[in-house]
Amino acid sequence: MSKTPSPATPELNRLRAAAGLIPIIETGLADGKLTIERAALMASFCEWAVTFEVQDAEEKRLVDLVAEGLKRL
Repeated sequence: MSKTPSPATPELNRLRAAAGLIPIIETGLADGKLTIERAALMASFCEWAVTFEVQDAEEKRLVDLVAEGLKRL
């Protein structure tokens, strides 16, 4: 059986964007191509993206992924 993807809600889209930003922030800081101020703004978006009630397993997975990434930052 194939797994059906979760419907694209605004919350899920924000979580997906935040999950994609984490490696960009990490790489940008490591390479020196991203300022601390810019990284802080991007991290703020990631923090905001995880501030809603999780509805399904995909959202939970993304919240955990973003939260772990924010801890590394």
